Amino acid sequence: MALPEAPADRHAVVAGDFGRLVAQTPDWSAPAPVAGWTARDVVEHLVGWFPGFLAAGGIELPSGPPAAEDPIGAWQHQADAVQALVEERGDESFTHPYAGTHRLADAVDQFYTADVFMHSWDLARAGGQDPGLDEDQAARMLAGMQPIEAMLRDSGQYGPAVPVPDDAPVVDRLMGFIGRDPAWRADLGGTR
Repeated sequence: MALPEAPADRHAVVAGDFGRLVAQTPDWSAPAPVAGWTARDVVEHLVGWFPGFLAAGGIELPSGPPAAEDPIGAWQHQADAVQALVEERGDESFTHPYAGTHRLADAVDQFYTADVFMHSWDLARAGGQDPGLDEDQAARMLAGMQPIEAMLRDSGQYGPAVPVPDDAPVVDRLMGFIGRDPAWRADLGGTR
């Protein structure tokens, strides 16, 4: 099923899907596909960077429990706070010193919801779950990122691309583009 077009609705679905992965993560210390990260680190990343991004544009997101102590509570708190923000203030103008000026809902969608979407794959793989990512959204994101590949790589936010066959599923091609090995699996109980 395709993701909704409206940024608030898309966030609700993507954050909800990530929340289901969070709730079903069996081991928070399990390795994740990002080198040196655990399942807990995936949640910590998402709840850690985004409040600072918003604060740089003058918006304070209410703080919640730390992911280090309560990854489920930390994620749910942030997902609810961001959802309320895009529903109540999404039409406001938001200016970030580096990302420019956008409608707030569009900034959340472009910079945060997209990140949650991609990191859903990481958390799913760390927990031995199916990420269930929407192929149309993966295709749109890949098409939007390919023309600015040099800028993305230079930002330090993405590692080197992992070669993936041109005819691989689009989610695998997106993961390869952002530096993930689509064949990566967590070692859950000695099997890989």
